[in-house]
Amino acid sequence: MISVILVNWNRRELLRAALESLAGQVDDDFEVIVVDNGSHDGSLEVIQSFETRFPLRLIRNADNRGFCAANNQGIAVARGQYIALLNNDAEADPNWLRELRYACEARTEIGMVASKILVHEDPTRIDKVGHLIYPDGQNRGRGSGEVDRGQYDRSTECLWPDGCAALYRKAMLDEVGGFDEDFFAYADDADLGMRGLLAGWDCVYAPAARVRHHRGTTLGLGSSRRLVLIERNRVLLAAKLFPWRLLLLNPFYYLLRLSAGVLAGLRGQGETKRYPGLAGKARMLWALFRGDCEALFLLPRILLKRREIARFRKRSDAEMLRLLRLHRISLKEISTQAV
Repeated sequence: MISVILVNWNRRELLRAALESLAGQVDDDFEVIVVDNGSHDGSLEVIQSFETRFPLRLIRNADNRGFCAANNQGIAVARGQYIALLNNDAEADPNWLRELRYACEARTEIGMVASKILVHEDPTRIDKVGHLIYPDGQNRGRGSGEVDRGQYDRSTECLWPDGCAALYRKAMLDEVGGFDEDFFAYADDADLGMRGLLAGWDCVYAPAARVRHHRGTTLGLGSSRRLVLIERNRVLLAAKLFPWRLLLLNPFYYLLRLSAGVLAGLRGQGETKRYPGLAGKARMLWALFRGDCEALFLLPRILLKRREIARFRKRSDAEMLRLLRLHRISLKEISTQAV
């Protein structure tokens, strides 16, 4: 059985569409666990309206506990051997769960499956099909923004699935743990995926497992807090999981990416275009600085977690470096592409 976990916070109509897409799944061997983070917009009534359409459990939080903590609550009560995540701002095609299951059952070493995530407003464009990473820890969705011409219609190995629409083998989660709640949101799926890789599990991409995603509805694409979390968690990810020889080079790669991003911004490209004018650029730089300061505050706790990973680690530094090189995003692409 597949346990589908859906985290919600004040997104009633988006939530309704997400649940409707689950009601239409061809594979009917699943349960749905909705974790609501203190919604007050009528979301609970929407959830209750689906109780007769598939096995559904509701976990109600008094306040917003974040993506990581809420998913961990769902994982803790899940009964399935597979755990699927679906964002409340995403809608799954009818074959989504079936294709994820087929992909995971192909080999016992597969612990994660990535979906083909398309932009909801323009399904001819790709949101992401797995992930790529830059050597400073910043990650991007593979194929993000590209027109879907079938270039990603072949099943391949990838680094990790995007938490918007993913499948995890429960055995993997039992071994490496769930989401790191220090991340709260953003790069949490990268942290979980890399822990899975370190433990020897593989990740594959299932092109027929399709989902349409409304981008940027969590905090908004131009949100300063979003940028703070992205920068903070980039540092935490590298400090927790990168091989030491790559971690020592982190400041160099970061400054290289930052410089390339500034040049791209002068041409109206990349993330900086979401922050127009001098005031916008100043707000962006302040958010990056705040993110780095927050990361430094959390660093001692993160380094302790780095030591704990040794208990399940199976892949060597050399193997991890090979994977990171194989799935590396180029400096040009990461500097000109908006998150």
